Amino acid sequence: MSSSASNLHAKVWSIELILDARNKSLNVQKRKWHSAFVAIYCSRAFLKPPVPKDININTKLLSRSPSYTTISVDDSVSVPDANGFRIDQTRLTELVKAKDLNQLQELGGVQGVGEALETDVEHGIHGEDAEDILKRIEAFGSNTYKRPPKKGFLHFVWEAFKDLTILILLGCAALSLGFGIKEHGLKEGWIDGGSICLAIILVISVSAISNYRQSIQFDKLSKVSNNLQIEAVRKGRRQQISIFDIVVGDVICLKIGDQVPADGLLLDGHSLSVDESSMTGESDHVEISITQNPFLFSGTKIADGYGRMLVTSVGMNTNWGEMMSKISQDTSEKTPLQARLDKLTSSIGKVGLAVAFLVLSVMLVRYFTGNTVDENGSKMFNGSKTKVDDIINAIIGIVAAAVTIVVVAIPEGLPLAVTLTLAYSMKRMMADNAMVRKLSACETMGSATTICTDKTGTLTMNQMKVTKFWLGKESVEEEAYSSISPYVLDFIQEGVSLNTTGSVYRPSLDSKIEISGSPTEKAILSWAVHDTKMDMEKVVKSCSILHVEAFNSQKKRSGVLIKRKADNTVQVHFKGAAEMILAMCTSYYDASGIVKDMDYNEKMNFEQIIQGMAASSLRCIAFAHKEVPAEEQVEGDQKVVLKEDGLTLLGLVGLKDPCRPGVKKAVEDCQYAGVNIKMITGDNVFTAKAIATECGILRTGQDMFGAVIEGVEFRNYTPEQRMEKVEAICVMARSSPFDKLLMVQCLKQKGHVVAVTGDGTNDAPALKEADIGLSMGIQGTEVAKESSDIVIMDDNFASVATVLMWGRCVYNNIQKFIQFQLTVNVAALVINFVAAVSAGQVPLTAVQLLWVNLIMDTLGALALATEKPTKELMEKPPVGRTAPLITNIMWRNLLPQALYQITVLLILQFRGKAIFGVTDKVKDTLIFNTFVLCQVFNEFNARKLEKKNVFKGIHTSKLFMGIIAATIILQVVMVEFLKKFADTERLNWGQWGICIGIAVISWPIGWVFKSIPVPEKSFISYLKMMKHKSNI
Repeated sequence: MSSSASNLHAKVWSIELILDARNKSLNVQKRKWHSAFVAIYCSRAFLKPPVPKDININTKLLSRSPSYTTISVDDSVSVPDANGFRIDQTRLTELVKAKDLNQLQELGGVQGVGEALETDVEHGIHGEDAEDILKRIEAFGSNTYKRPPKKGFLHFVWEAFKDLTILILLGCAALSLGFGIKEHGLKEGWIDGGSICLAIILVISVSAISNYRQSIQFDKLSKVSNNLQIEAVRKGRRQQISIFDIVVGDVICLKIGDQVPADGLLLDGHSLSVDESSMTGESDHVEISITQNPFLFSGTKIADGYGRMLVTSVGMNTNWGEMMSKISQDTSEKTPLQARLDKLTSSIGKVGLAVAFLVLSVMLVRYFTGNTVDENGSKMFNGSKTKVDDIINAIIGIVAAAVTIVVVAIPEGLPLAVTLTLAYSMKRMMADNAMVRKLSACETMGSATTICTDKTGTLTMNQMKVTKFWLGKESVEEEAYSSISPYVLDFIQEGVSLNTTGSVYRPSLDSKIEISGSPTEKAILSWAVHDTKMDMEKVVKSCSILHVEAFNSQKKRSGVLIKRKADNTVQVHFKGAAEMILAMCTSYYDASGIVKDMDYNEKMNFEQIIQGMAASSLRCIAFAHKEVPAEEQVEGDQKVVLKEDGLTLLGLVGLKDPCRPGVKKAVEDCQYAGVNIKMITGDNVFTAKAIATECGILRTGQDMFGAVIEGVEFRNYTPEQRMEKVEAICVMARSSPFDKLLMVQCLKQKGHVVAVTGDGTNDAPALKEADIGLSMGIQGTEVAKESSDIVIMDDNFASVATVLMWGRCVYNNIQKFIQFQLTVNVAALVINFVAAVSAGQVPLTAVQLLWVNLIMDTLGALALATEKPTKELMEKPPVGRTAPLITNIMWRNLLPQALYQITVLLILQFRGKAIFGVTDKVKDTLIFNTFVLCQVFNEFNARKLEKKNVFKGIHTSKLFMGIIAATIILQVVMVEFLKKFADTERLNWGQWGICIGIAVISWPIGWVFKSIPVPEKSFISYLKMMKHKSNI
């Protein structure tokens, strides 16, 4: 017995040793299985009788015992892994990236992967369970990407420091600081150089803060634009979730135009093809099927069909995630207006450099010829008697003055003003339901002359409801549905349930039915469920789908081939635009369920029914079917083509989609602003006319000849005919995306600036071709959004009109600032040049000129570039594509102001000392103070380019008033409290009154000169015309 016990102990120990080989790496559950195995083995060993010693066992000949079987177990599938699931991320990633069908089969197909991920492939994950979501994120990561590090504030400070004029000024300041301390000691010697340094630091700080804030604004907009809404199935319910909330195991619904939000496997789908050009660069679409190629990649686009996918990898575990993490958001995009302003800045800068060089030359000549005197009237240069340090200090002062003139002359505020106004308008447009994707669209929209708009969802509310149902030639009221032949009703319910991309969900018998899908699909499903008492789940289970022809915007219909399980008959069902389906029918069901032939006269009767519904602004949808004979049925791998003739009409439904409230007013506002509105729709011509009249695009009693056409008619015109007739067209019905593209091209050739709205994938070419592409945020596909410049978040035409107004506001604000900036530039340059040439000194010091530069460049830009749009902007015609930036009106406004400032300041420069009986220091302070206050008062004039009343609406411009108040307070501080820094003297109340009195005269000057009419054509265009005539 002891021998048996020792043998048993040895055997158990051996088994323990073998099993312990992997024991250290086992988790709790595996260790439990390990203990259970040892217990079972031991109990069997105790019960088994001992082997007699005299039996010789040849272990080499010992055959396998029939009492057990070796089972090969794959740990990654059968036993939960360390992440809590039966498959790890590495294997999932490799599976999809390698498109490994063999490995997929080993895992039990897509169904097996779903089980390993604890996903019910029909009902999705338990989305309401936060623990389940968190568990998946911990195991497989979140659907977010690592972004390149953002540019910090110091980056923008460094960028501002790299400006050449700033570097020269810093060099001058350093030299001035060094020589000043050497000559006057630290207590007094730092003031001149230190003042310039402080002024430079202030200018750089304001510039860096503005650019940094703009960068933050772009990042925020980028996050909003990337936050796509995806349709997922969770706990059996279809729901919209953020793309960032998708987790591995989610079941995602995909349709044409969608972006694939993560890597995954196709669960089910029909006619699905994917555009993988964003990943591979290949333009050919890739067919996706459950058997041959079920692999879907993040970032690709659904080109056709629809389906459901199982998510296997998210975020940084996808190729798309790796690519996105290396791409930084480019915020340095140059808009056309910015490019034009760069040229203007360059031209003004060249003039400034020329003036500065002249000032430098004159002042150096005057200094070295002994014509420059100091405060006491003594010559500053006396040949060899003058100290080297004094000569260097004088030269530094002259160079600093010349460089500062360049700083004032170069309108650095122009790019800043454009950046500020674009960033401000983008932020405000976001609040007005318009998300700008491309900066250039902000300004281009102000020049739009034509807007081509969709009907459904843009002019109408996209809240459809079935209000009419025709069976045969009779209109069936809701209470009479029970009298419809059950045989016909079954066909209608099959056509609705199986030929749809929508879904019906009911958690329990007591709960409310939830219907999802496009507005059209939801309306039809709602009608079938509530009015015809359709049980969608029952209908779907009673048939199997053999083939689907997804909705096509050119054919304007969708079809499905099904097999009834009850009788094995094969049926084809079509649904689509009423007149398109009618053309495919040769018979129809009457109200009693009898099939009747449809001859020419009967077809005309149906066309009249359709036209009658369309004239009542109803969208007409028809249902038709046909039983496919056994000999025509396709078997095996043969390509399925749905029969498109010999159909039997099942019925017609009319969907009411009311116009949006306020859309008529928005259309009228655009028309009043000189912008043509054209409606391009896929609906029939009668529905289009009714809606266009209701919206104000067509006027009651208007001659419809040439104003309303169908897409096919426009398409068949010759290029010459299209160019001749395109401007007269107001409504184009039954149009295809190609027709829309054709119209945009024609309008652009005619010189129009065209804005186009679109929501479908096929609208992408027209959106790209247009000057401004406007996609719809709710109904728009991701392909349409990516092709557009602005996304209209609420799909409302009134928001399009708001975008138009903001576009004009951007352009108008830039013009206001240019007028203000040029007034300062002209005045500062002339004053400094005349004073330098005649007196050998500039009245405004480097620090004072830098302060003026700060007021006009930064604070002025902030005040004028953030003005809100007014109704006055919509009273003027659109600004032409090539219209000059500086108009005759602007020249009329700025030249009198500049001349007034030059005259007054030169009088103060040469006669101020005698007129007011003051010292040179007080006189220079009077010039500086008057100059700054003139700019402050002129800012009010710049608010309105044409209107005399510059104070209208000023109470609403809190930012403007705040900046004006801040400027005045800072100016008082500069003059009264920073004497050494600003090189000024304190002024008494009388002297302040003189400065304000001189400055305030700019208001009546502006009022008087705005009364003078000016020609619309610019002076330069007249010169060009004269030159052209002389050449002839």
